[in-house]
Amino acid sequence: MARLTRAQQQERTRAAVLVAARQEFAEYGFAEAKIDRIAERAELTRGAVYSNFTGKRALYLAVLVDAAERARASAEPPTESPDSVGNALGSFARVWLERLPFLGDTPGSGHLQLRSLSGVLTTEPTRTALAELVRFEALLLALALEPRSAVRAGTVRRAGLALTLLHGAAGLAENAPGVGDPFDLTRAAEHLAGIALGDDTEPPHLPYVAPARSTEDRWVPPRGLRDEITGRPVDFGDDGVVVVLGAGRLSAAEDAVRSARPDDVVTIVVVTSDPAEIGRLARLRIVDLVGCLLRVFAADRLPQARVVFDDSGTVPAALGHTSVDDLTELAARVRGGLVVAHATGRGAGHAAARHRSPDSGRSEAV
Repeated sequence: MARLTRAQQQERTRAAVLVAARQEFAEYGFAEAKIDRIAERAELTRGAVYSNFTGKRALYLAVLVDAAERARASAEPPTESPDSVGNALGSFARVWLERLPFLGDTPGSGHLQLRSLSGVLTTEPTRTALAELVRFEALLLALALEPRSAVRAGTVRRAGLALTLLHGAAGLAENAPGVGDPFDLTRAAEHLAGIALGDDTEPPHLPYVAPARSTEDRWVPPRGLRDEITGRPVDFGDDGVVVVLGAGRLSAAEDAVRSARPDDVVTIVVVTSDPAEIGRLARLRIVDLVGCLLRVFAADRLPQARVVFDDSGTVPAALGHTSVDDLTELAARVRGGLVVAHATGRGAGHAAARHRSPDSGRSEAV
């Protein structure tokens, strides 16, 4: 029998740890789970567990990510999308609510099914990242409800209300399984389409965003990264806008997306200085949401923006930035194999999307 390579052995060890951790968390929940018992279940040493995961929180998040990725892989897209925003919100809620625990579930298994984060995010950076992720999820849901070129701030807010409703139901179900009628919750989500939320005005801070800098830098796009919405490899050579956002600034994606031209390819690249925990948290939330969208919307109605996880920082490095963190904001407009605009700091994505070409005398964004 051929010997396993080091990489194969590491992958086998990691898989064994994940299986054991899933069993441990299902039985005891996050708070009462023990790394020593996980190592014993996997027939490994404690050191072998820590060589693959930085701690219990990172391991718990890895278990949830694995569950979300399996659910996304098994999603069967419909042949047609819902015919109205209300029906779409109702269908999304119906799919999302399938995770609610049943009365007979153990607390641990119910929490895993819910992708529960109760008691897990105890640091300020992880809580900040979660708040930004919730707003980013609302944007992705809104982009399925309306075309990217016409998505309104009000639709993003309605999507956010729907997600608040669903996460609130999940929080109650954690402590009181069986509470909350999924049919009532679905109908409530449908009615959010008609709620009045005021005018769709431009955010007041945008006029104060510094303009992007015009450049003519050769663009050597990175390879090997994947769009989390379609699952396909990303060609960064496409004309459009590339926006790199730290996990603590993902809400800025809305301004970039709404400022882009209708024919722009918009790519949101998610980076972090903490891939083990915040990176996994971001992957969990986005993959989980996409898994639901895939079951509600046909391919032509999925969000028309690409979402890429870049744990190694290859995209910002290609743009000349070797250091990133959770507050990173930088963006570039790409055209004809060149970076024709570059922006950094607050509002960078909006600035690059709205860049005015010096040789055309007109805005490159509508």
